Amino acid sequence: MLSIIQAAGWPIWPLILCSVAALALIFERLTALRRARVAPDGLVDEVIAVTRQSLPSSDMLAKLSENSLLGGVLASVLKLTAADPRVPEPMLRQAFESAGQAAAHKLEKYLNALATISTVAPLFGLLGTVIGMIEIFGTQTSSGGGNPAQLAHGISVALYNTAFGLIVAIPSLMAHRFFRGRVADYLHDLEQASERVMQHLLRAPYRQLS
Repeated sequence: MLSIIQAAGWPIWPLILCSVAALALIFERLTALRRARVAPDGLVDEVIAVTRQSLPSSDMLAKLSENSLLGGVLASVLKLTAADPRVPEPMLRQAFESAGQAAAHKLEKYLNALATISTVAPLFGLLGTVIGMIEIFGTQTSSGGGNPAQLAHGISVALYNTAFGLIVAIPSLMAHRFFRGRVADYLHDLEQASERVMQHLLRAPYRQLS
């Protein structure tokens, strides 16, 4: 592998940096987009059960906010409701939308960078190949002909950059598509959970008695 890197020349180093960055981003997103960290199963039912008769304490809201991304969305709205149990429905809905937008931003973090790597890596590879071809034909011309076997070997070495660019780009693109699909599923889950909790808060007995 080291001999291939040395033969491909300096244009391969940006591709190596892209590969390291892509691996880091994929690992980070795999960790951050686990269901337990975004929308744990049963969390909405638990929140509804706890807030059926009264609003949770500040300590419970803090724990809920740290529980997961969905927990943070629900906690931010429950804090608003705790301050004013009869908060109007438009304000309650706006609070859910604002919290949901912040959650969506966190879910989509680094995905644009991963998409950029999948787009740029083949171009870096092509650039390396073109530079290598220019150097090869320049050497052949200056030497007054050249050995066809050496020319073929030089072209194969120049193509290392294109191959490595595709090796970096294809997994990056697949990972980006995978994470995009997962984010879309999570956003749908957050929307459904928020609607359930909002309807529950609008019918809560402490809202009617306040």
